Amino acid sequence: MFDRIQGVNLDAQHPLSAGLTADSRLITAYQGSRPDVTPVWFMRQAGRSLPEYRELRVGTQMLEACLTPELASEITLQPVRRHGVDAGIFFSDIVVPLKLVGVDVSIVAGKGPVLGKAVRTAADVAELVALDPAVLDDALAPIREAVTRTTDELGTTPLIGFAGAPFTLAAYLVEGGPSKDHIHARTLMHSDPEAWAVLMAWTAEVTGKFLRAQILAGASAAQLFDSWAGALSLDDYTKYVAPASALAISHVQDLTYETRSADLAADPESVRNSVPIVHFGVGTSELLKAMHDIGADVVGVDYRVQLDEASRRLGGNVPVQGNIDPALLAAPWPVLEAHVLDVLEKGRTAPSHVLNLGHGVPPETDPAVLTRVVNLVHDASAEQNSVR
Repeated sequence: MFDRIQGVNLDAQHPLSAGLTADSRLITAYQGSRPDVTPVWFMRQAGRSLPEYRELRVGTQMLEACLTPELASEITLQPVRRHGVDAGIFFSDIVVPLKLVGVDVSIVAGKGPVLGKAVRTAADVAELVALDPAVLDDALAPIREAVTRTTDELGTTPLIGFAGAPFTLAAYLVEGGPSKDHIHARTLMHSDPEAWAVLMAWTAEVTGKFLRAQILAGASAAQLFDSWAGALSLDDYTKYVAPASALAISHVQDLTYETRSADLAADPESVRNSVPIVHFGVGTSELLKAMHDIGADVVGVDYRVQLDEASRRLGGNVPVQGNIDPALLAAPWPVLEAHVLDVLEKGRTAPSHVLNLGHGVPPETDPAVLTRVVNLVHDASAEQNSVR
């Protein structure tokens, strides 16, 4: 499946190049092969529900924590230690690159990202894009340090880097903060397509640099989050959003690593692989194929569509990730257990499956439940694979 353009190999010390994570359950599944045990990790597993996270965050603002390498690394590692998940997800926020490029943005507790000024007109867009994304080459140093610290500790457990998709960043910028319908963003999209295209190209560059920095520093996979794409029709997504999302992931599509057969005498040739890219959106059941078509290798599926149907819409040949309903994490264990087993079974319709939530971990989730889910997934999938 990895037939992208030839690029530049990752450093020899990178966990993929060094052979630490290349054969992990997660990377194997992302590459389209089914490992002996289904890998599992949870979106928003870093922080939120963990008491050790809340203790660590006392007196520290969200963006400050994201930009303090020691804190970001420790928060990323906490759920890996506690739950035994098959991957770490880098603790950060999608607006971090906006902050570092010079945008006036803060994260307000209980509300989310809030912008100092909404970007509503062509003049506003021109003012915004005057902020040069090239400054990120130096400004992302804390991110690179945090990733390296984390991967040094993770060893053979892969770290997933992530970034917000251009539309989600643009929606925050135009709305000035969170929104239920993103009506101002959708209005700008149609009323001034030229200004919209300029805005989307800029957000693609900013978030693409953020993602690339994480991979170069040691992350073994990339995930592009489009939290608000579900507000769009398929036509609008394809015309006004997909090209920018493709531009964003182009920042990591040229990054490759080499693997060799365990039996060098029989097969001395090395194989060049691309870093796997996952694309996830919320409420995007009707957009799944278009989201894959931007150049992603794996499609994350939210809880609104079952995995067998998602796989059918994707053509039956695309690895999928998902999609436990987060609401069921608080249900009685027999209910949750049956749901997890059903998700595992439906995930078998795809070439490979990484079990995850169909959105993020709710803050009130009992951490012991997440650990129990991890054990269930590992045990049940191992048993499934042994009898098939």
